[in-house]
Amino acid sequence: PASSGVQAVRASGGHPRAPPPARRADMVERQIRARGVTDAGVLTALSKVPRERFVPEALQDRAYDDTPLPIGFNQTISQPYIVAYMTEALGIEADDRVLEIGTGSGYQAAVLGELAGMVYTIEIVPELAERAAATLKELGYGNVHVRAGDGYAGWPEHAPFDRIMVTAAPAEIPAPLLEQLAPGGRLVIPVGEQGQTQWMTIVEKTDRGVVSRRTIPVQFVPFTRNPDR
Repeated sequence: PASSGVQAVRASGGHPRAPPPARRADMVERQIRARGVTDAGVLTALSKVPRERFVPEALQDRAYDDTPLPIGFNQTISQPYIVAYMTEALGIEADDRVLEIGTGSGYQAAVLGELAGMVYTIEIVPELAERAAATLKELGYGNVHVRAGDGYAGWPEHAPFDRIMVTAAPAEIPAPLLEQLAPGGRLVIPVGEQGQTQWMTIVEKTDRGVVSRRTIPVQFVPFTRNPDR
């Protein structure tokens, strides 16, 4: 649901008619590794997940472009660099339990599923949740669980979580997500009002309390809630 505020959005520079695996490799080299994402697991995950399966059919030729793309319902699939940046920032271990708020297309959840033991992802738009769940099932991501609902309250039945990622921007960090973050856990979230500068924020729950730091300016879709909440 976002593009970086510090990286120019441009075409991938690859070969749009090349087979998806070749375009995927080009994306990883040009858009991700070249910008400083070096975690081997993250690069491998981005090399494996078929991004073209998570965009509308009419946009599949643009699946590996260096830009967010619309997926309907005023939502987007994030720019590949941002997916990689946030995933690397999480620092996922193989047995981690990960919560994602904002499933969208399901692409980020698939990337997380390549790295984590278990992924729980919540999407407020029921149609997107259903579509993402179907795509993830077709691709064999049995460790990714999708729920339609309001992500503000997290997913307490499966808490605590070692890692939490939020792919929409609230004005401030939802308190329930901090509560569901395990000791030693990490939360990556864009924070800021719409129309103003948003900042990627990395939060860690340490033995000294909750510590947060801002990294790069970004622009994400707003964090929405059900109107009856």
